[in-house]
Amino acid sequence: MRPGDGGGRSVGARSRRRFLAFVAAVVALGAGPALIGWWRGRRVEVRRATRLAGLGVGRARDLATTRVKARVAGPQRARELHEEYLIRTTEEVVNEFGQMKGAVMKLGQMASYLATGLPEAGRANLARLQTQAPPMDSALAWSVVEEDLGPLAARLTGWEERPVAAASLGQVHRAVLPDGRRVAVKVQYPGAAEAITADLENARWVTAMAGALSFRNVDMESVVAELRDAMLGELDYRREAADQQVFARRFAGHPTVRIPEVIEDLSTSRVLVSTWAEGVSLDEFVASAADGARLTAAETVFRFAQDSVHVHGVFNADPHPGNFLFEEGGAVWFVDFGLVKRWAPGEYEALTPILEPLLAQDREGTMAMMVETGFLPPGHDLDAETVWNYVSAPYQPFFTDTFRFTQGWVGEALGTLLDLGGPGQDVVRSLTMPPGFVLLDRLAWGISSLLGRLDAELPWKAILEEYLHGGPPATELGRAEARWREERVRSAGGGEVQ
Repeated sequence: MRPGDGGGRSVGARSRRRFLAFVAAVVALGAGPALIGWWRGRRVEVRRATRLAGLGVGRARDLATTRVKARVAGPQRARELHEEYLIRTTEEVVNEFGQMKGAVMKLGQMASYLATGLPEAGRANLARLQTQAPPMDSALAWSVVEEDLGPLAARLTGWEERPVAAASLGQVHRAVLPDGRRVAVKVQYPGAAEAITADLENARWVTAMAGALSFRNVDMESVVAELRDAMLGELDYRREAADQQVFARRFAGHPTVRIPEVIEDLSTSRVLVSTWAEGVSLDEFVASAADGARLTAAETVFRFAQDSVHVHGVFNADPHPGNFLFEEGGAVWFVDFGLVKRWAPGEYEALTPILEPLLAQDREGTMAMMVETGFLPPGHDLDAETVWNYVSAPYQPFFTDTFRFTQGWVGEALGTLLDLGGPGQDVVRSLTMPPGFVLLDRLAWGISSLLGRLDAELPWKAILEEYLHGGPPATELGRAEARWREERVRSAGGGEVQ
């Protein structure tokens, strides 16, 4: 079995169990907050939490019926019954989450790229949450545009009533500027702020339980506060426009990174207008791309993330597949900058000391550095091998000269971290997680999942070294990127390029 092939059927089974655990968590995210919200008189929280609880209870009832039928069926039919249940469940999740929007839908988007062991029909169902959620009426979307832009709205001609994408906070329509340029008009749903606020309030109850039961040393209140600040920031499209421009300047002229230009005078807190990005979805690209283009796309996404985290100090923390569009040759459009994280003072400095022993596969050094940087408490009674087996799972791609990302490997590695009752349970109970690393984890797993879908085998360790230590270019794209950087420095007169 080649590196990255995963553990076959058992990996898929674990992934399916994690998806069912996700559905069970929906009950927790609904039932408790519904009662608390009712007691506090918060109608929006009650309404949204009750919908989640109803979804979870309905799925649990269906699962019980499926298991009864499976007991009296043959092995093949039993497997079919469970697959049919999973497909029905994904349909229910998509329908409910898609209607609710907000932070709840963001959970569904994460499930869409992390639930690697589902039947293909179930995975395709969840993928609809990335860009194909139930949209608001086109007339309502246009009324938001007119309200925010006033007379300037007339500059958006050729408004297409059918949105090209609809996601958790808004939807995108195509239009044309007077100069003939096609643009994407992102319009926020009315009530999006209310939905996000209610979902985050409900989430406090669930994260408090998670902290008490498993992640005992994690400050869950601080984690929720970090997520709240990030998600509430997504509601201000002016902030997103500014962040998008930061990345556009950073990667201007890059060989394979594409970022749409913001049309500033047509962008407000609820409307964001950008030049049109011409590309296909991940699923379309995977189905049709040549091997070379597929590897170019994978390397582009990886390089974009590593430069953002390790060099720029500003990264996009919402890497679900709907936020990428792919050109035929492998260049990638990055089209959503609503959830951008900037390292606070000291945050990145706490990460880099751990990376050195990790990448060197130094078990004792990794554990010692985790204590020094606050990820493990002083005086813990864990042994280095147990800690290593748990924390090293996501870093396997950097332990060999080349590594092949697959969906199987992603499921296996994620399963190790989420197996709270498994061999790493003592590590989980001892770990602390600085709030600033929650969004980094989201980025890391989102990128790993995407690379798994692209089935990409490259020298990831050497590529990472380029950004960590200024190592030599490891690939042809790395050499093209180095030439691009040199040209930018020359154009800037030898000064620093932002």
